[in-house]
Amino acid sequence: MIYGLTYLGVIHTLISLVAVAAALVAFSRDGSIDPARPMGKLYLWSTVLTCLTGFGIYQHGGFGKPHMLGIITLVVLGVAWLTGRRQWAGVSTVCFTLTFLFHMIPAVTETSTRLPYGSPWLSSPEAPELQAITGVLFVLFVIGAIVQVRRLKRHQK
Repeated sequence: MIYGLTYLGVIHTLISLVAVAAALVAFSRDGSIDPARPMGKLYLWSTVLTCLTGFGIYQHGGFGKPHMLGIITLVVLGVAWLTGRRQWAGVSTVCFTLTFLFHMIPAVTETSTRLPYGSPWLSSPEAPELQAITGVLFVLFVIGAIVQVRRLKRHQK
């Protein structure tokens, strides 16, 4: 174990960091995650790998909320990919952005309940502070999705 993570957990975390970095570059360069562009492709496939590696991690007992989030993420990625055609571009964009939110929830949860090692910031994933942070992340997602859809509408005119 490395800092409380199994080897699979370390691999899972590294892959998820690649996905988050790819999304941040895509957002800054393109304003959205576009699977037709290199960063969008990297985000898409590293997110799929993040979900798949996450299914093998059972540090909290058995099949649980993180595994369900992985399934939901894969479904939303599928919807994003299938609706990527021009007439459905808004749905696709919002779905890709939603999967980024899905990355951020476990990222904040795991970071705040594991670091600093030996004396984490929060005692459990159910901490009220974590719920507040998740709420803020959701508000940021809604704002970002609105901005992206408006941008798409302007470009379609």
